Amino acid sequence: MEFGLSQEQILLQDSVGKFLNDQVPLDKVRQIASGESSDAEVWQGLADLGIPSLLIAEEQGGVGLGSLDAVVIAECLGYHVTPSPFISSAVMAPIALMAAGRQDALAAIASGRHRVGIAFGEAIGARNDAGVVVDGTVLSGKCLFVLDADADAYLIATPEKNLYLIAADAKGVERNNLTTVDKTRTTCELILNNATSELVSDDPEVYLRTLDAGRVMQAADTLGAAQCMLDQAVAYAKQREQFNRVIASFQAVKHMCAEMVANLEPCRSMVWYAGHALDEVPEEARLIACHSKAHLSEVGKFVAKTATEVHGGMGFTDLVGLHYWFKRIGANRQLLGAPELVREEAARIQGLAV
Repeated sequence: MEFGLSQEQILLQDSVGKFLNDQVPLDKVRQIASGESSDAEVWQGLADLGIPSLLIAEEQGGVGLGSLDAVVIAECLGYHVTPSPFISSAVMAPIALMAAGRQDALAAIASGRHRVGIAFGEAIGARNDAGVVVDGTVLSGKCLFVLDADADAYLIATPEKNLYLIAADAKGVERNNLTTVDKTRTTCELILNNATSELVSDDPEVYLRTLDAGRVMQAADTLGAAQCMLDQAVAYAKQREQFNRVIASFQAVKHMCAEMVANLEPCRSMVWYAGHALDEVPEEARLIACHSKAHLSEVGKFVAKTATEVHGGMGFTDLVGLHYWFKRIGANRQLLGAPELVREEAARIQGLAV
């Protein structure tokens, strides 16, 4: 049995890759990362390609594609360190709303006009004497490391795994940007003071399905970012000379590049299968989502470190810009669950831990 991308998925990958090459070069990423401009223009360009509507059914104004197609897009976005709220607004929010039977907001999301951020941190690992307190549909407390600081609304998960939707400009909502190592995407904290929200779902399975999808997309994003760092390291090694020889001819550098390839290449089929399982093999989806997120976190960290070492001192300069990919991989490692926490979840799923 051959498991790979279809011709349509390859064309989708090529189309998005060409757009990102032309419209989101590294200089554009630098501008957004430095705060000179926002990611709104990039998001509008992706909306013109139909990216926000990718998973939304056609009858709700979407394209109606599957999770594996979203994985392909996430890998492209990671490869180009694209400043975009794809994981939150185009994947996690539509999946949660569709699973909960909430069709009213999907058309606006599909058009790219309405961005929905994700505040799952308090459900993934609630802090002592902190989190979100619910009284009916009135929320109070604080949500940390919320995906997309510029969203129009937020999907909030409580420690009980219930999902609530709240407008960013609702009374009692205060939004403060958070500084993380990754400047290509924004995160914030939400401070809720008796803020009125809408109950989206009180079914923990909806929360888990949404979280699994987000983790798979993060794994794909890390895969793309790591692949780009590997490609840059190989290209640099072929042109950088020492002792009148390109460093690619040195056995130590060859081994470093070969080890990156050997670690990274098997991850691609793993992430593709995780995307496939979200739609087609639901009984395996949770486990493979956890393993993909945890494994890509470790492999991505290794590739980021090794690719930077191949570049030597140049790898730490903004001229090369390698640090954008390095930091993106680091942020993906922590958001939506660090690898240690995710492995513990996988152990519980398999009955290996209580």
